[in-house]
Amino acid sequence: MPVVLLLASPAAAADIQSASLASASLDFTLFALTLIGIGLFHRRSLQVALMGLAAVTAEKLLWTGFKEGPGLSGLFAHLGHEWVVLANLFLLLNGFAILARHFEKSRVPDWMPAALPDDWKGGFLLLVLVFIMSSFLDNIAAALIGVTVASHIFKGRVRVGYVAAVVAAANAGGAGSVIGDTTTTMLWIGGVSPASVVKAYIAAVTALLVCGIPASLAQHAHSPIVKDPPRELRLSYEYLIAVGIILGAAIATNVGVNLAAPEMLNDVPLLGIAVALAIVLCLPLARPDWRVLPSSLRNSVFLLSLVAIASMMPVERMPHPTWHTTLGLGFVSAVFDNIPLTALALRQNGYDWDFLAYAVGFGGSMIWFGSSAGVAVVAMKPEAKSTSRWLAEGWPVILAYVVGFVVMLAVLGWNPDRHT
Repeated sequence: MPVVLLLASPAAAADIQSASLASASLDFTLFALTLIGIGLFHRRSLQVALMGLAAVTAEKLLWTGFKEGPGLSGLFAHLGHEWVVLANLFLLLNGFAILARHFEKSRVPDWMPAALPDDWKGGFLLLVLVFIMSSFLDNIAAALIGVTVASHIFKGRVRVGYVAAVVAAANAGGAGSVIGDTTTTMLWIGGVSPASVVKAYIAAVTALLVCGIPASLAQHAHSPIVKDPPRELRLSYEYLIAVGIILGAAIATNVGVNLAAPEMLNDVPLLGIAVALAIVLCLPLARPDWRVLPSSLRNSVFLLSLVAIASMMPVERMPHPTWHTTLGLGFVSAVFDNIPLTALALRQNGYDWDFLAYAVGFGGSMIWFGSSAGVAVVAMKPEAKSTSRWLAEGWPVILAYVVGFVVMLAVLGWNPDRHT
């Protein structure tokens, strides 16, 4: 029997489908084991992530192949598609770690207790400021600045639940802005109107209230704001100017490229390069504290490992877009990188884009490794790497996600659209 007829036969087709399902099951099993290992052995999260990446890569090379093809050629083609995302994340995570240290050295965080209310409302106001910053600034930087300030105003005694709230505020702030988060920027580049995303703030503001108020009350009970700043406090204007230049470079690049040529963001890691160049430009003003890099590098490699594994998963299609499945995507985003999920949603089309932006943007806040902002802040607060503590103390984030989604559904209804 000719090979073509053999392949066309029902039995052969069934065998091929069975083999495909088996390979997909193995891929997801390896990924699930990696995530379980991270949850159980958070002190060895980097080693677990690297082992997972090695296992999935080896399985792809030896058996199932990559979406771009089998063997080493398929691997190199895959990396050719993914390198911009990986490079951008690497540069931003490490660049913003240096930025956060610059901000700390400016002594502005030491001055903040005098500017914030000295009860639970001070902690909540800080979350609001993080939310606002993230609407026009990358959510990684907003989260790092928020945790830096929190460490000072609470004298280092920051609950893991409050750290989770800072990450949630940063992700919520970017959910309704096409320049506030990588996923919303992807939607804009893919043809979704910014006006179709901004309504996600209905859910995002609701979520901020639902998780921010209890987190602030619990933090105040744990360690109130120390109202009086240190005596004879002198701000370091050199470091403050450097912070302004670096943030300005990030914002200008983000806004400018999105307005002029947004497709370039898919070809070159422009935002990460802009931050790195701004840090170099500021060397005469502010000398970086290189001691932050070892921890930042470890967390960068950890996140890149998870993003790389997620990009190799055989997720070629998603369930039919409904509000039910979109709600579920938020929970998936807590463990699965939201960048490939957003790319798949764009390819599938037919979503209500406000709901998708909120789901994939805020959903990653529910677990510390569910978003790049969460991974960034645990470099400053290693105790937040405990998944059990994040869930136990940060439970309002999960509640906030659901309540925010339901409120937006009640206000707007589900109105799917097809981008052009």
